[in-house]
Amino acid sequence: MRHARSTTSVTTSVTPSFTATVRKAVADALLWGFFVAGLAASTAAGAVFDGTAKNAVSGAGAVVALLAGSRIAKKPRIKAFLGRPGTLWFLFLFNGGTAVALYFTMDGVKGVLAAAMMGLVSVGAAGGLAAGRRARAQAARDTAAREMAARDTAAETTAADAPWA
Repeated sequence: MRHARSTTSVTTSVTPSFTATVRKAVADALLWGFFVAGLAASTAAGAVFDGTAKNAVSGAGAVVALLAGSRIAKKPRIKAFLGRPGTLWFLFLFNGGTAVALYFTMDGVKGVLAAAMMGLVSVGAAGGLAAGRRARAQAARDTAAREMAARDTAAETTAADAPWA
């Protein structure tokens, strides 16, 4: 016994509601606000505080900026931008050059630490470039293999359909 299929279809809205759009905009604004506030606190703490308070505010600001920045970097548009080869080349060269400049211009542990951190970002960008290059090379090999298989299939079909076969 066959069941009759329903001819009515349920339509769902693909556009987000107004409240969802507002909520997303507020969340994005807060996230960027925390990121900027963390950067400001980590860089400007010395102008306002002294001693242990300066170190605490600077460290807390850096942690807040790092956490907010990592959340921002996971967003699809930012992730796509950071994954582009041009962006990765810029990050690699700029941060590598900055690391060298910091090493030679700053004295003591601060210079070595700053150069190491900038160098780490540069090495991360280089890793992204290498991974992207491997992925593009693998995609090119896969495409070539598919094209070759399609040509072989077409040649076999043509040979089988030939009048002398």
